[in-house]
Amino acid sequence: MTALDQPVTRTAYQQSVADYWNAEKDPVNLRLGDVDGLYHHHYGLGDYDPAVLDAPEDRRDQAIIDEMHRLETAQADVLLDHLGPIGPADRLLDAGCGRGGTSVMAHQRFGCQVDGISISEQQVGFANEHVRQRGIDGSVRYHLRNMLDTGFESGVFQGIWNNESTMYVDLHDLFAEHARQLKPGGRYVTITGCYNDVTGGRSRAVSQIDQHYICNIHARGDYFKALSDNGFVPINVVDLTAATIPYWELRERSSVATGVEKPFLTAYREGSFHYLLIAADRV
Repeated sequence: MTALDQPVTRTAYQQSVADYWNAEKDPVNLRLGDVDGLYHHHYGLGDYDPAVLDAPEDRRDQAIIDEMHRLETAQADVLLDHLGPIGPADRLLDAGCGRGGTSVMAHQRFGCQVDGISISEQQVGFANEHVRQRGIDGSVRYHLRNMLDTGFESGVFQGIWNNESTMYVDLHDLFAEHARQLKPGGRYVTITGCYNDVTGGRSRAVSQIDQHYICNIHARGDYFKALSDNGFVPINVVDLTAATIPYWELRERSSVATGVEKPFLTAYREGSFHYLLIAADRV
């Protein structure tokens, strides 16, 4: 039986994650995406413009939404900056693509084919309709597949990324699959939250984040061990923690706050949680 013949979700946990995202219609994702049609499922980077908080009352909420979306799009740009040289003939994989915003940005930047995968049927349908409306569905395609066993051929991708999606899977299984799919010398990039294993196990704030998103945040050191075990050599590691705190401070003051802002800010400020970018080459 091939990967495509099997059910997309292989465990009860994976099905619970799929159910969560199939039902999700959170304004923090949808209203921000409505700004310019790039729908993200990740957080932001950089300082926000404090002037948005002083906008007239009838425009303040939208000004904050616009600024949060600018910060989350900046995050995706930082990830794409680390993919290395990509040409129009190359092929990229967005593993855990959400509603597809980073995939669209990658195609716009590099002009290449991009495949996105998610175990959420709702996300895949939304993303495919969106690229059809943009007229780029011949180059950007989304698939209902499991990132641990995608069914794609071996060695076909020049670059693969996970943008805040590694906390839903076993890292060794994930990086083994990525290593199979990447060309030799291909680049893998992830931006992820990870708990600080120097200070011990998961803090209370990190556990609250896990509970909110039904995820399993990994220790920082687990990433490097799993990458090494699967033939990856890190070429760039960037601590983005300080750069993401302003996004959370602004989000906490927005109309789309979900209540998870306080655990994120607490975990980042106390040092129990890091926001990390890792770029690694397959050798």
